[in-house]
Amino acid sequence: MQVRVTRLANGLRVVTDTMAHLRTAALGVWVGAGSRSELPEQNGITHLLEHMAFKGTATRSARQIAEEIEAVGGELNASTSVEHTNYHARVLAEDVPLAVELLADILQNSSFDPEELAREKHVILQEIGAAHDTPDDKVFDQFQETAWARQAIGRPILGTRETVMSFSPEDLRAYLSEHYRADNMVLAAAGAVDHDAVVALAQQHFGALAGTPGPAPAPARYTGGSTLLERELMEVQLVLGFEGVPYRAPDYYSTQVLASVMGGGMSSRLFQEIREKRGLCYAIYAFHWAFQDTGLFGIHAATGEEDIGELFPVLVDELGRAAQDIEQADIDRSKAQIRAGLMMSLESPAARAGQIARQLMIHGEVLSLEEIQARIGAVTLETVRNAAAKTFAGTPSLSVVGPKTSGLPLALDAAAVAERLGHRPARAVGA
Repeated sequence: MQVRVTRLANGLRVVTDTMAHLRTAALGVWVGAGSRSELPEQNGITHLLEHMAFKGTATRSARQIAEEIEAVGGELNASTSVEHTNYHARVLAEDVPLAVELLADILQNSSFDPEELAREKHVILQEIGAAHDTPDDKVFDQFQETAWARQAIGRPILGTRETVMSFSPEDLRAYLSEHYRADNMVLAAAGAVDHDAVVALAQQHFGALAGTPGPAPAPARYTGGSTLLERELMEVQLVLGFEGVPYRAPDYYSTQVLASVMGGGMSSRLFQEIREKRGLCYAIYAFHWAFQDTGLFGIHAATGEEDIGELFPVLVDELGRAAQDIEQADIDRSKAQIRAGLMMSLESPAARAGQIARQLMIHGEVLSLEEIQARIGAVTLETVRNAAAKTFAGTPSLSVVGPKTSGLPLALDAAAVAERLGHRPARAVGA
């Protein structure tokens, strides 16, 4: 990795990772504002703004934006997450100046035409409808709302039909002005790029951007609980989780390894016990989402109504045993998976650009490959067992979408999970 970082006078950070053997570049602007930056009445405005950025500026129509990037064979896209929004491009090396100029234009000069806004609202309403009609999307939205009740971090990124329809061009301009500040943004590029040239382009096109940071989101307060939604489906969608840890927590990497041990692949404990040994579902996996000040550890499974009564207690019992039963071979295998995934991602300039941008926003620096490898290497059997004891001793969050959920053989609620885990009290190693 050949990473260099420069901060402009207005606070905008420019980070590059030069990959000299490539002839293409991936670059983008990452903004430290996502759905958790929204007030209740603003739910969905971050995502709508991301869409509207491509719908015309003071000098370009939506069609002209699309035609200019595609005329050089490039791609231009964006995405919204809980804490960040990013606008990214992929181009040939000689077209990096065009990509930077286009990104600067859509982020600083969007017109927010009322007719375009009305059309894009209709598109997003279709997205909301599709998510509502897709059980494995609905169960995750419901899961977040259960874990962080009545908070921005728990609300759906897409917003609601009511909030999306309420937004005006003035609302978008106000939100843009408040959150899209130079000190809250990173311009990242990887591939066939020259750092000094990218810095010069950034100064030219973003140098006049306001530099004072926008407001920080409210601290997250994990609540937990149960949400069951009855639908006439062929299978039950289930997500069970617990409070996780933030990115910068000392046990972050141990918790990541724990997620891999429990449900990170076909050799994981949950897959082997529930899928392979018992045949209770087609797939089951575990994950850990980290954020600035909190995290969420979860397990997702989908199974038939006739099997959920057996699957659920087996799942909970596996969690209850983890602090005592995880073995060194589990740790070694999961660390190898994480290391391999990291190395594979470094072969993609788009993945590299995203990685260095997020690290700069999260840690204030770009961690070297050696530093990341060392942190993974420092994870031990004891630290993972301790992470399991801490995580699964917490308040559960449970989200279920499926047929006749109220009549299942075992009560599917957070209290049932806590009670069953209480039969196997978790004990930290060495405690």
